[in-house]
Amino acid sequence: MEKVHEQPALSHPRHWPMRAGIALFRVLSRLPWGAQKILAAVLGWLWWHVIPVRRRVALINVRLCFPEKSEADLRHLARAHFHALALGVFETCLAWWTPARRLPPHEITGMEHLAAARARGRGVLLLTAHFSTLELCGRMLNERGRFGCLYRDPNNPVLAEVMRGQRERRMSVAVHFDDLRGLVRALKDGHVIWYAPDQARKLKLSALLPFFGVPAITSTATGRIAAMTGAAVVPYFGIRRPDGSYQLTILPALENFPTPDAEADALRVNHLIEEAVRAAPEQYFWVHKRFKARGPDLPDVYAR
Repeated sequence: MEKVHEQPALSHPRHWPMRAGIALFRVLSRLPWGAQKILAAVLGWLWWHVIPVRRRVALINVRLCFPEKSEADLRHLARAHFHALALGVFETCLAWWTPARRLPPHEITGMEHLAAARARGRGVLLLTAHFSTLELCGRMLNERGRFGCLYRDPNNPVLAEVMRGQRERRMSVAVHFDDLRGLVRALKDGHVIWYAPDQARKLKLSALLPFFGVPAITSTATGRIAAMTGAAVVPYFGIRRPDGSYQLTILPALENFPTPDAEADALRVNHLIEEAVRAAPEQYFWVHKRFKARGPDLPDVYAR
């Protein structure tokens, strides 16, 4: 009989460093927010200097997406992104473990658009993208009315366990990224689902479409899911303002969506995300290889 290799239990000593790290950040989340922001600045500086692989990916991405910028401006943007990533870690701690009264100042506009979409009774895809603020802004929005999410587990199983537990505790429903039936069922049951299609994989429901004018594997599932369920698609983006407060913006549900052209629908989504990224470019998730796996006819921009 073939031997089955089981993953060590999460209490195994190999997982102790991650558990210790999570415990440390849980303690740090009790510090005043101003102190946490100082620690984030130090951590962002450190990451920029000690993680050259991700620094290189971020620089490649911003060069592709903002060819009009000078090299000095691009490096400044990439460095600012690492600061935003570090802030995102502390923001995530706030989102998970801080009572609502201690959340930073924030403003939510467009709740009437979400209410109107909900009133249709067919569920809502809360269309967004991967920004460093996603956990904290999600918590802020959730305080105004519970919603669900589509999620993907991180590679580390301990972090995945904690993250999944937080989302299942706070969200109305948590659906795994690969569970299309679960997503369709949640929408048909009337849930509002946080949905970010901007980190697509090369699958059946994907196409090679421009993102900031650069060909990228793009999910075409948004329109098809809306067609299958009748759900409204409501764009939503949350950013960190220069003064340290947060702006959460909910836009009206997309009109004439979906259409019979899934690729045109996906391109429309890309354009919405591009507009949101331009509003706070350092906060978008540039360390992700957005332009990978594009096929043999296009160069591997991340190859050395």
